[in-house]
Amino acid sequence: MGVTHLGATKMAKRASRVPLRRVPPALLQRSRDLRHPLTPAEARLWRHLRGHQLGVHIRRQHVLLGRFIPDFYCAHAGLCIEIDGDIHAESAQAAYDAERTACLEEHGYRVIRFTNAEVLSSLPRVLEVIAQECRGGRPARPRKA
Repeated sequence: MGVTHLGATKMAKRASRVPLRRVPPALLQRSRDLRHPLTPAEARLWRHLRGHQLGVHIRRQHVLLGRFIPDFYCAHAGLCIEIDGDIHAESAQAAYDAERTACLEEHGYRVIRFTNAEVLSSLPRVLEVIAQECRGGRPARPRKA
């Protein structure tokens, strides 16, 4: 049996597809590894974010720009949500966080941060801020000079 013309066309299209943004396998595996185990603050927040509970789709440990993996990400709003533990108070980590945030913002993403303590003690306020930021949608991407 030969391949019909329609079947050949579909096969040719499928073969010619090239992924636009292929994530390096090592980074993809790192992203998967970070998904478990969650910190208590991340687990508590994720219970309220998953399944479109805020009216938008939010992902966990999603790779951005081929090298950054935020704790949570809302593609609709271009919003990275970071939950910072004690290590983020150290000067080296704080400097890295600032560089990372600047790079993400340069590429049109927005970053909001909460501490573990904020998530654990003020969850309704944290959820309100996230919902407002996500519903605002994605701002226009900055133009490159």
